[in-house]
Amino acid sequence: MKFVHQREELSEGDLVVIQCSQMCNIRLMNDADFRRYKNGARHSYHGGAFDRFPAKIAVPRDGAWNITIDVVTRKAISVTRKADFDYKIKIVRRSKA
Repeated sequence: MKFVHQREELSEGDLVVIQCSQMCNIRLMNDADFRRYKNGARHSYHGGAFDRFPAKIAVPRDGAWNITIDVVTRKAISVTRKADFDYKIKIVRRSKA
């Protein structure tokens, strides 16, 4: 499985904003769920399949979060090939009042 990964320390209420050049799956997961995801096991996440951008996912609680993006495709993707789509991950930090 080929995916883009970024790990961030985020706060509750922060927004993960994704731009992508095509329909994709976006997952926001804690470390334990990310390990399960990488191993092909059942995992929990925030997000899902998006075809309209920018996609926005609110961070549910403070902590370390893993952001993954993979392309929705019917073709097999080589594990050695680079991701064949354009994307941008932006973090919008909530203001601490």
